[in-house]
Amino acid sequence: MKSVHIIGVPLDLGGGRRGVDMGPSAFRIAGLGERISALGYTVVDKGDLPAPIPETQELRDEHKKYIREIAKVCQKLYQIALGSFDEGAMPIVLGGDHSVGAGSVAAATDWAKKTKDLPMGLLWVDAHGDMNTPATSLSGNVHGMPLAALLGGEPAELAKIGTVVPKVLPAHTVLIGVRNLDDREKIAVRDSQVHVFTMKDIDRQGIASIVEQAVNLAGNGTAGIHVSFDMDVCDPLIAPGVGTPVKGGLDYREAHMVMEIVADSGLLTSLDLVEVNPTLDVRNMTAQLGTELALSVLGMKIL
Repeated sequence: MKSVHIIGVPLDLGGGRRGVDMGPSAFRIAGLGERISALGYTVVDKGDLPAPIPETQELRDEHKKYIREIAKVCQKLYQIALGSFDEGAMPIVLGGDHSVGAGSVAAATDWAKKTKDLPMGLLWVDAHGDMNTPATSLSGNVHGMPLAALLGGEPAELAKIGTVVPKVLPAHTVLIGVRNLDDREKIAVRDSQVHVFTMKDIDRQGIASIVEQAVNLAGNGTAGIHVSFDMDVCDPLIAPGVGTPVKGGLDYREAHMVMEIVADSGLLTSLDLVEVNPTLDVRNMTAQLGTELALSVLGMKIL
């Protein structure tokens, strides 16, 4: 695809710390659209989807906070992103918290089923597993639940978005960069049978080997690969502007290597860049990094 649609989703209901609703603006200030255009893509910025703020909403369920409102935003994102696919464009979704993945992956999955009758591969690049459920989450924050929903579990409000359930299969789902899981979430991740490459694996094997394995697992027998990239997978030294920073993450070159190997595979169908919180950032460096990573995954060449 040589056409890109940028979709901002200023969703700030899924986490416990405010500020990620400003993430899409931070990416635009970093020049994301203009820099993608310079690579030769036709870029259409679809603007931001409307998303309510916590201050105007009623907290109905402590176990899955603001789930109805989050599901409505993700449903709208699903429709917009699916429209982009139908127009032959690649949707790039700017978060917002990682709950948005429930809508973007649902769109990619429906497109894969409709056009190629194949499943969708998923790279979930994140310091966290995002496989909690309302029954296991200690916080009730939904941004820790979207991958569980995509695999066909709870919260059901997210799992039922789109027409295909589950959205992804464990055999084609790969977690990269994990280093901070709740105790009950560890059990869920192990039981799910998704492929997991922790930071310990990356340290031992090297990032290139890990990502090559991940791309093969997600891309073999699928319609392509959706990359859902949480900026907190990067070390806080290079990405301080995230809501849940965890020391010991990907360094600058490792983060780019993830994207460069995906680009080399030619399998990228769609992309999320999420969890940028400008209120915690330093001179917009986290959105700048995310913008550079988007350029890498879209094929910007060193030579």
